[in-house]
Amino acid sequence: MEEGQNDVSYKRFRRRMTQRSSREGPSAASTPLATGRQCEPSFDFDPVCQRLQLDDSPPRNHELSSYPHEIPSGEDVFRCGAVMRPNTPRIITAMERPAPENALEQGWVWRAAVQEHGHGQETGSGGSRHDLQPFAVLDKAYVGVQGKSVMKLAAPALLNDYYTNLLDCSCNGLIALALGSSVYLWDSETCILVGSLKQSPQPGSQHCHTPSISSLCWSRDGRALCIGTRRGEIQLWDVEHKQTIRSLPSHLSVVRALSWKQQLLSSGSVLGRIHHLDPRAPVPLVGAAVQQEGICSLQWSPGDDQLASGSTEGHLYIWDGDIAGFTRSRQPISTMNQPSAVKAMAWCPWQSKTIATGGGWEDCELRIWDTDSATCVTSANTNSQICSLRWAEKKRCLVTGQGLPQHSVTCWTWDCPSLSPIHQLTGHSHRVLHLALNPDCTQIFSAGADQCFHIWDM
Repeated sequence: MEEGQNDVSYKRFRRRMTQRSSREGPSAASTPLATGRQCEPSFDFDPVCQRLQLDDSPPRNHELSSYPHEIPSGEDVFRCGAVMRPNTPRIITAMERPAPENALEQGWVWRAAVQEHGHGQETGSGGSRHDLQPFAVLDKAYVGVQGKSVMKLAAPALLNDYYTNLLDCSCNGLIALALGSSVYLWDSETCILVGSLKQSPQPGSQHCHTPSISSLCWSRDGRALCIGTRRGEIQLWDVEHKQTIRSLPSHLSVVRALSWKQQLLSSGSVLGRIHHLDPRAPVPLVGAAVQQEGICSLQWSPGDDQLASGSTEGHLYIWDGDIAGFTRSRQPISTMNQPSAVKAMAWCPWQSKTIATGGGWEDCELRIWDTDSATCVTSANTNSQICSLRWAEKKRCLVTGQGLPQHSVTCWTWDCPSLSPIHQLTGHSHRVLHLALNPDCTQIFSAGADQCFHIWDM
């Protein structure tokens, strides 16, 4: 009797699923996408990439579940406008394509600073944080004092996320700072806001929200700004002409880090995929690599012969400079370990094969590594979470942005093997998430979880 009841239940279940499928349309896993979601047919994705599944497809359920704090919403796993929820099995088919380029371009708008309201005025520290405009002056010290910031500016809506990379300074001294789903450009020489690059919902998509920006990076010549979002989109923006260079289809998940190798762009995602892109090529994806854990930092060495990628599980991987090809068997040439995520990371500009990393809450250690021998040359305990790290080449020092208890910016001298702090700059009330330096290394820029942007004299 029980067997008969089970058979009836199964038939009822199968009938309901069949009816639901007919109402909701065909499955994207086995049939073409519906007309409303179909990607531009003229975009021909490299068949080699399709066969080798290099489109950043999500791993199995247990792999996605290991990042609960890094995938807070459905916007983090994305393909062709359709949201993939975490822990949803997925079958790769040849019908899937990256999002059409023109669809992404329509969602970005440039606004000159004159269209903003009151950016340049000094508001004082007593103003309401919600009423402040980006880069509004909160406090200004006309005479620089050691340990005190020269200027304190507003950075409202700055995402308090340890794994983001939202601040960079170009070789021309132009600051790019991502606040929410917008990027603001501020001239560090004139202290004037240039304008902002904003995302807007697609025409006709009333229920679509704009994804927040997760990473950005200037090209080495300072002409192009690369922006990565939590939906896996990568946007190249021509700053001089205020127009889109190209919208690159890349990842299915959060673009955590970006780095340039001459004219090539490398991107890393929360799912551990590294994509090498040539924006000049009809099919931009020219190479790829895969690491086991999510990527939270990515940087090419000064000589472009090695690529470093930091993982959420405390691994620092070093890859060789040969990026061509799509084989999944590609392995790093060396691996170094630390007890916490390798998010704060930077190559030494004047010492070949040398890289610095900063530890998180479980570690608090600042380390200098020799990538040839894969060994730690020296280290120093900071007694705080290291959120960001930069080398000041012309000052021959290292700068770290830290969390509790001081929320400080610390300058270090490295005279191998000695690593010693020389200045501790305090002023932030929460952890210092991002750091940047101007081209001549005379100023440090810091952005913190207190939604403040500080300028410090070196």
